[in-house]
Amino acid sequence: MSDVSAAVSKFDQAPATPTQRAIAEQATFLRYFGTKEDAVLSAFDTHGERVASALSERPADEDDWTALRRALGTASEPYHQDPNGSLAMARLVRDTPALCARQLEKQHGWRPALARALAERDGSALPPTVGHWVRASAALDCLNVAVDHWSDSDGRLDLVALLDEAFAALAPG
Repeated sequence: MSDVSAAVSKFDQAPATPTQRAIAEQATFLRYFGTKEDAVLSAFDTHGERVASALSERPADEDDWTALRRALGTASEPYHQDPNGSLAMARLVRDTPALCARQLEKQHGWRPALARALAERDGSALPPTVGHWVRASAALDCLNVAVDHWSDSDGRLDLVALLDEAFAALAPG
């Protein structure tokens, strides 16, 4: 069968009614995204890998907490590139329980990579310690608190300063 014949055949098999088209479109949509929440939050998919990579590249003589703070700067870049869009997204996620839960679930998935990067910074070939996991988790919570305060201020407050403040609140010493 030629490519043209195959295309014609597929066209002939296309759903004819609006209901059939809607079902086909939903099936196609769900092939790319498992849920509506995943579709909305897909922009965050690479954040965890980027932060872990940035953490691995931080200077070896930098303490873990400072390295985490600097690495999380990569997660705040989109907020500076598109503040209005980021503000709308932050509010949508915060105000929609299913999106908020899915975002937290995604961030929970970032923790292993961050904890491993911290362990590697210590020169350990062993699995990450509880301390590595706690620091990774606390850093992500600092990011979330900073974004929430930034969103509450309608984007008027400086997100970088808020992130610095959140990290300072938990800094050792």
